[in-house]
Amino acid sequence: MSENGQRIRSCALTLPRMNACCKAESGRRAVRRGVYHGWRVVGAAFLVALFAWGLGFYGPGVYLLALQDRYGWSTAEIAAPITAYYLLGAMLVLVAGGIFERFGARRVIATGAAAMACGVVLLALVTRPWQLYPAFAVMSVGWATMSGAAINIIVAPWFDERLGLAVSLALNGASAGGLIVAPLLILLIGRLGFAAALYCAALLMLVVLVPTATLVMRPRRADERDHAERGPAPEQTRSATAATTEGPPWRLSTVLHSRNFQTINLSFSLGLMAQVGFLTHQVAYLSPIVGTVAAGWAVSLTTFSAIVGRIVMGSFVDKVDRRVAACGNFVIQIAGMALLVSGASAALLYLGCALFGLAVGNMISLPGLIVQQEFPKRHFARVVSLIVAINQFTFAFGPGLLGYLEREGGYAAALVACLVMQASAATIVMSPVLGRIVQRTPAGRVC
Repeated sequence: MSENGQRIRSCALTLPRMNACCKAESGRRAVRRGVYHGWRVVGAAFLVALFAWGLGFYGPGVYLLALQDRYGWSTAEIAAPITAYYLLGAMLVLVAGGIFERFGARRVIATGAAAMACGVVLLALVTRPWQLYPAFAVMSVGWATMSGAAINIIVAPWFDERLGLAVSLALNGASAGGLIVAPLLILLIGRLGFAAALYCAALLMLVVLVPTATLVMRPRRADERDHAERGPAPEQTRSATAATTEGPPWRLSTVLHSRNFQTINLSFSLGLMAQVGFLTHQVAYLSPIVGTVAAGWAVSLTTFSAIVGRIVMGSFVDKVDRRVAACGNFVIQIAGMALLVSGASAALLYLGCALFGLAVGNMISLPGLIVQQEFPKRHFARVVSLIVAINQFTFAFGPGLLGYLEREGGYAAALVACLVMQASAATIVMSPVLGRIVQRTPAGRVC
């Protein structure tokens, strides 16, 4: 073959390789330029949390006052169906993980939004107290499929490296629900009346969430991962991911007897019982000391601090042991509660509310993050659903417990009980970490 022929043949063989390299490089550049779809999922989960907490958590307090004004029903007649709503929601959360696994986030969120909207509309149509029970029962389906467990289940499959930040940002929608949706409900009720306001709120939720779920909440593809711009995953990362994905087969009895499960569940059940109990009685405790208006500002400060606390926690929680982060979160809340118990001055009470609020949002996001750290990925949805359901069932009794303690010994006794529960929670959540430290300590050596 002539020299020119060899050159032509060499070019013919080289050009496809060059084209392949160029295509690969352009693909990598496109990945770098594009927004990882997981962050769009986080935005969609934020909207889900916004409406779930706005209409399903903060909303019942608004409905209670509006129904009292409209019909003159007693607080007990309205509060009993609300309590049943939370307890039924907790039972439904138990099966939420399996439902998400079977039907996918798109269908479950669209169905949950429709159930929440139907329940809200039914509340506008009630004329007798007993009719509140079926209305809230329909709403409980929406709450179970759109609240804490759902947000974790939606976001977790999309993140391997920055799940803490992603979940923290998504669950800020819960705080935004208290800052945006609840005040908007009050405004609409004042302007349009109770029924029209609830119709508008239900319609707005459907218009926002159904298209969002349809367009954004698709399954994650095999070639998609967070921080894709860093190139292929290291062998160590791939091995760790494979190990957590495979894991042993699902056995409920094994999970329930797991020390990791028990310590997560017990610690956050105690912490959330204290937290929800205090938040329910916050205005009643502060009003005689600082006045009703100032107590309202204290609630706003607590909510704003919750948003700040979630963002700060999300910025570093992926780099540390999440149990240590949870213990620190409990300690911050203990410090805030200690200032609130002292009641020394208005300034210290505000500082106590701010410290307490910094930990409020993280109490919802941290259980799922610890589960991701300690359980196989394939079991994440079911384990999170179990923990959230048990936590919700437990914290439903928090307001009643603090009410009983206040009646017997005043709010000082009630807040001290909160301190004890939070200190116990901090100790329990750290017990596996302390156990590992003791095991690594050489015999006879004092730590």
